[in-house]
Amino acid sequence: MDSGVSELLQPVTDASHTRDRKRSPPDSACLPGTRLKLVSNVNTWASRDITIDTEPHIRWMYGYAGSGKSAISQEVCGKSELQSRPIASFFFFRNSGERSTIWRLATTLASQMAGMIPETEPLIRAAVNADPGLLSPNEEGPSIGARMQRLVYAPFNAAVQGEAKVRVLARGNLRARMRRLVYGSLKTTAQGKPMVRALARGPFLIVLDGLDECDNKEEVQELIDGMLLFFGENPLIPLRVFITSRVEQHIQSRLSAPGVLLDNLVDHCSDDDIATFLKVVFEDGRRRNSVVQAYVRQHGEWPTPSDKQKLVKHIGGSFIFASAIFKFIMNSDASGGPQMTPMDRLPLALKMNPGLDELYEQTLARSEDLPHFSNIISTIALVLKPLPTSGIAELLGINTYEVVNVLVNLQAIIQVPGTDDIPVTFCHTSLRDFLTTQSRSGRFFAHPTHHVHLFLRSLECELKNRRHRPGSFVHLTECTPAVAYALTYSTGHLNQGGGLFKLSELDSAIQLCREALGLHPGTPEPTLALANVVCSRAIHTGSLVDFEEAIGLYREVLGLRLSPHPDRTALLNNLGNALLERHQRTRTMADLEEGISLFRESLQLEPPPHPDCSLSLNGLGNALLERYRRTGAMADIEEATSLHRELLRLRPSLHPNRSMSLNNLGKVLLNRYNRTGSVVDIEEATSLFREALALRPSPHPGRSVPLSNLVLSLQVMFGESHALSNLEEAIVHCRELVGSRDVGHKSRVEWLSLLASLLQTRFDTTGQEEDLDDIASLKEQASRMSGSTSAT
Repeated sequence: MDSGVSELLQPVTDASHTRDRKRSPPDSACLPGTRLKLVSNVNTWASRDITIDTEPHIRWMYGYAGSGKSAISQEVCGKSELQSRPIASFFFFRNSGERSTIWRLATTLASQMAGMIPETEPLIRAAVNADPGLLSPNEEGPSIGARMQRLVYAPFNAAVQGEAKVRVLARGNLRARMRRLVYGSLKTTAQGKPMVRALARGPFLIVLDGLDECDNKEEVQELIDGMLLFFGENPLIPLRVFITSRVEQHIQSRLSAPGVLLDNLVDHCSDDDIATFLKVVFEDGRRRNSVVQAYVRQHGEWPTPSDKQKLVKHIGGSFIFASAIFKFIMNSDASGGPQMTPMDRLPLALKMNPGLDELYEQTLARSEDLPHFSNIISTIALVLKPLPTSGIAELLGINTYEVVNVLVNLQAIIQVPGTDDIPVTFCHTSLRDFLTTQSRSGRFFAHPTHHVHLFLRSLECELKNRRHRPGSFVHLTECTPAVAYALTYSTGHLNQGGGLFKLSELDSAIQLCREALGLHPGTPEPTLALANVVCSRAIHTGSLVDFEEAIGLYREVLGLRLSPHPDRTALLNNLGNALLERHQRTRTMADLEEGISLFRESLQLEPPPHPDCSLSLNGLGNALLERYRRTGAMADIEEATSLHRELLRLRPSLHPNRSMSLNNLGKVLLNRYNRTGSVVDIEEATSLFREALALRPSPHPGRSVPLSNLVLSLQVMFGESHALSNLEEAIVHCRELVGSRDVGHKSRVEWLSLLASLLQTRFDTTGQEEDLDDIASLKEQASRMSGSTSAT
């Protein structure tokens, strides 16, 4: 393939099996002598000619975190290359820019395919000429199904048939052209000798590793559906797809289907492979460690056969745990101090819990007393794209050597590059899950309030850059990694920080944004940044002056972003939300009506299933509910219900905003129950609030929202059913709510009074006398707080 095709398609070069694994993890490979039977089995399947229409084209290998899926994918790719069979691959990796999204998958695979199978190159070019949108690096272009069809499946199929002509792709309806090329009878061609020289040694293999690490879950399902449809219509095509992932519902629901060969990696994690792994790594470790060499000369073999047996049994089939155990034993900087030798640390390793959480905790403890530890670890866990050590240091306002000093002891779980310009990444994405789940990580928890810190530091980095170049356009390629990150992702941290900002922090952010805008007056980016933080302060304080300024700034930027500018829909939503927030404080109907109009325009520009339509659906649904509350128009609450149901459908079980959508739909149904008395609505609302609460375990900062709604719905449920279990559950949750409200919190009086009311209801129902003391105490607290509030 000439370089022109690569330049045309712009593939993600660090996503294939040929990437530099040190720079672009996972740095996984099967050590010699391990996984031999499994890799051989997969390669035999991949290389076998397809002669019957029941032959499975897709093989899904699934397993838990650390079971070696990526190492097997890498080995399968390597074996295919050694056997001169054509192969293309994409290794997804969470929080790694384009490797964590699906939009460049088709162009990346097509680029590799053109290099392996030159007959496909002119067909790929023709497809792009017919629809340049296929090259879109985001969701703005065709769907992932259409991209795969036009850039991968159709060119490959046409090349195999040997009947395609480039000129056919250059005229007429694209869909019709593709169908003529793709869906003709393939059986006679496939059963004969392959017409493509590259396929002489076996079918074309596509490897998709870590599919669960792709952020676009809906599109992943569409990808799989399209794949199954294509193979269903072309059962003899010489193409196979090898997929690896963890077991996640959006993948399993599609791949647990006829025509897919399933492989549970747990069935292939043998003690023999772990034993071989340990033999290889310890032999290499001995050659590199003079202390171990001296010990072996005096005492004989180390580790002893008995030690190795204990290690194999303790590791329990997890290659990531085996790797971490080895690094712990051999690392001179490991926990326990530099005076400990590998021989001293081996008995300690046998006491390590093989659960990854314990491994993570023990490893992180090595550096937790070092300066800036918490900030550095929280930053790596929460950044929206990985940064190099120099970028982390600049973003946090510390020295690069301080970042390296913290990370150097953590290389068993964090991939620390040897230079300052390569991103720091986790050895396994399960570490991010650990750090962002407080019930698991405890003192190492990356608290969401760190988003506030990252937002403020992003503004400071950006402003520092603007001060050096006042009035000139700032291009990302000319910036340091930290500044480029700040310009791209600061708004993401503002949104993630949400209601966690203190007033003083918002004041500081506004001051920074005003200075930035003063250096670049009239430009959209700093104007929008100022609008966002002023609006956040307005929501925090209720200041109508701030609302007026934020709305004016949004209008200014919107005037510079006319349709079809890609940022227009987001700006329409921003302005609509600001107007809705102001309406809720002023009751001005003009604000509400304009907000509804803006949300409708945004939804027209990006209707479902557009990946960004969720903001418009949510905004319009909330605005219509608000108008229903003001006017009582049933049409509004019916439409709001429909919108929030659609939004919930777009946010499956693992979506980070599912709890919010569950809560919003529950609120609409609760309001509709209050109007219609429909028991079905209140029962569904209660179920939705329960699920929303389960997704926000204590001490999640947003837990109080579904918690309060669940208390209210359970109170109603008790009134409907008189089931004491509903009342008991409401009391339990209301106690938690009161406990979560600090003394002096504006809502504490309301919840103290409600808890007293619930206890009174229980006393009236059951005669439980101990409730009377609680009721008296709660009423006294509420009275004192009400009096102090009135006095101020």
